[in-house]
Amino acid sequence: MELFLDTASIQEIKRWLAFGVLDGVTTNPSIMLKDGGYDMEARAKEIAQIIAPRPLSVEVYSNDPQEMLEQARTFVTWASNIVVKIPVLNEHGVPCLGVVKTLQEEDIRVNMTACMSFGQVVGGAKAGATYISIFGGRVSDEGHDAPRLVRESVEWLKTWGYRSKIIVGSIRAAANIQEAALAGAHVITVPPQFLEKFLDHQNTRATVRQFNLDAQKTLAKMQELRVGAKR
Repeated sequence: MELFLDTASIQEIKRWLAFGVLDGVTTNPSIMLKDGGYDMEARAKEIAQIIAPRPLSVEVYSNDPQEMLEQARTFVTWASNIVVKIPVLNEHGVPCLGVVKTLQEEDIRVNMTACMSFGQVVGGAKAGATYISIFGGRVSDEGHDAPRLVRESVEWLKTWGYRSKIIVGSIRAAANIQEAALAGAHVITVPPQFLEKFLDHQNTRATVRQFNLDAQKTLAKMQELRVGAKR
């Protein structure tokens, strides 16, 4: 399983890269805006250079298939490790599978995003998407079983030999990371604040605090014994 960071924050990317747990980064226009990436090209190039050769997903911002293709072809000139995010449907409900297929034929890696159903996963795999992003949090919002969708999608891809990897996104809590991991997700993309919580535990901190206090007492006692032995 791989862990991607769902952010455009240079500071967070460098931090988690230094920890040795980062396998890639995903962004979208909303994340770019939130993290101050007002010049999308400049920010994407900077991130791509920092994490290379790990993949960076950059998303198109159009409803028109031809414009999606043009944007995708531009994005991949920015860096060799850029993956283009294409929505499974545009906002009018028109499938974008033709865009995915065309880019795949041009050897451009595609992260087909905003998937909420098994049918969308099937369509993305058959169109040749490199990654298929299931928005687990939004699936759950509609009252559906997101871990089950992830598990069945991964099993189906394996059964029929498709190379697409399932990314689970729309992480809303640290528990969602565990759910996705146990469901067999190939990749989980996580906002920094939830990855922090996933690794944290108050009892670990309390235990280390007690160890440190006991060590200080032990060292003080040893010093006391040394002084007494010299007298």
